[in-house]
Amino acid sequence: MTLEFDRGKRVATLTVSAPEGDQPDTVEAIVAAGDAYWPLRAFRELDDALLRLRLNEPLIGTVVVKTRGDQSAVLSIDQVLLANRGHWLVREILHFMKRTLKRMELTSRSFFALIEPGGCFAGTLFELALAADRSYMLDDPDVENTIALSRMNFGPMKMSNGLTRLETRFLAHPESVPALLPSGQSSRTFDAEEALEAGLVSFAPDELDWEDEVRLAIEGRAALSPDALTGMEANLRFAGPETMETKIFGRLTAWQNWIFIRPNAVGEKGALTTYGSQSRPEFDFNRT
Repeated sequence: MTLEFDRGKRVATLTVSAPEGDQPDTVEAIVAAGDAYWPLRAFRELDDALLRLRLNEPLIGTVVVKTRGDQSAVLSIDQVLLANRGHWLVREILHFMKRTLKRMELTSRSFFALIEPGGCFAGTLFELALAADRSYMLDDPDVENTIALSRMNFGPMKMSNGLTRLETRFLAHPESVPALLPSGQSSRTFDAEEALEAGLVSFAPDELDWEDEVRLAIEGRAALSPDALTGMEANLRFAGPETMETKIFGRLTAWQNWIFIRPNAVGEKGALTTYGSQSRPEFDFNRT
């Protein structure tokens, strides 16, 4: 995993790599691998990256999420984890992965997933795209670019609202979720056109528009008030049932205890103070 910064643009690029080489396929081999086992190592590194962003990089407002590697390797890992989920170590690894993904959603940064050729947004790693605020998938007929779902997307990785990310995404059409992966299949692959039609990605620009669409999205997000974004993202990320987690970490923290008392809203140059005047708001771009 790598985390690169462009502090001038207040953007970070987080790249998660698929496993390489032979991976353990029995609980004995998983126990022997210990902290070198890919799911545990990858999500510990992701957890560390999120905490570094929170504590050390308050000016970084947007995180671009990418993946690289072999999709089939990620899907194989998913099958092994699901087949052995009754074992104590595998169960704890799954809980840690779920907690880390929830930490991503509870981080006050804008996350944009870029799905490009050579990436591996599949199964567990596709949860990163589902957790992101937007996902952009290149639609170029001359290159292969796919995403994949696995059974890992349909239960083990539930959000703070008690639903899976697919259930949250299709909250108004719950019948669409089972149809994404028919019974008896362990995984299913989608190209850009299929993914957009199925509602699995936000946008699928073609090769002519890709660079401009991505650039404008990132630059446009960086120009907005970070406090307003914190509130907007906290609300949009947790649709559906209210739980104690969503009340504490979503609604209350983001809005009642945060935004309306901040200088970006009510300060001398705040958005509410300058609204309706000829002056423009001036924002402190530090994010909590």
